[in-house]
Amino acid sequence: MAYGVARDSTLRHGGSRFIEKNQNRNDFVMKETPDFVENKLPRRDMLKTLGLGAAALGSAPFIASTAGAAEHGSGDRQPKESEIGFKDGQFVLPPLDYAYDALEPHIDARTMELHLSIHHQGYVNGANNAVEKLKAIAAGDEDSALVKHWTRELAFHGSGHSLHLLFWNNMKPDGGGEPSGELADAIEASFGGFRAFSRLFKAASGAVEASGWGILGYEPISGNLVVMQAEKHHDITVHGVVPLLAIDVWEHAYYLNYQNRRGDYVDAFMEVINWDDVARRYHAAKG
Repeated sequence: MAYGVARDSTLRHGGSRFIEKNQNRNDFVMKETPDFVENKLPRRDMLKTLGLGAAALGSAPFIASTAGAAEHGSGDRQPKESEIGFKDGQFVLPPLDYAYDALEPHIDARTMELHLSIHHQGYVNGANNAVEKLKAIAAGDEDSALVKHWTRELAFHGSGHSLHLLFWNNMKPDGGGEPSGELADAIEASFGGFRAFSRLFKAASGAVEASGWGILGYEPISGNLVVMQAEKHHDITVHGVVPLLAIDVWEHAYYLNYQNRRGDYVDAFMEVINWDDVARRYHAAKG
């Protein structure tokens, strides 16, 4: 039986799951490489030991706006379980806030299951492994010549984890439509209206080179909303921008149902956006 490997960069340097796609059928075979060592150091102590802040992930706004916010909540609001990406001293994979099939027919259940349990889990594993390696370098137990490699790994996997936390919670059953209130006003001020924003967001998401993300973010210097791309998870980002809405346009997010029709997938994503979640993130970002 002929198989074509359908893998992404979570496989770099081992430790994460991957899938092989049967070229004659739309089914997948899961395989695993050895598990990563879990990080047991408390988060505050970990960052202190490494001399690392969120910026060490190469994508400071991603981590600050999702993983950190989810751990501590926003104001008096307690985070939902689906928003908690860091727990007991390590990055963790939270459950979805809805069933795998809840977003059908726009995003199918099998894609959701594989995306969460294989790809997102790979980024969680990779981030924890990179933190362990950097901690070992800081302690003098690992070759310091590898620091460039492991900081890159932390940037890639840490940003992948953080953006996926945002992505899952940016969607809901019976979503879509248009935002209201202060978010709608901000979209009007920044883009000239929802139709113009939608046109720009879909164009940017569809045009990401190779693999990456389309992002709506809050730019704190100007106070405006911006649409931007991220290649892979952490390249060509604008530091300081707080992501509010993100669509994953890696092929693993849509290939089972949409094959190479990324534009159709982006249109489908617009039908499941949780604008209440985006509005809450906007309110928290602008303070």
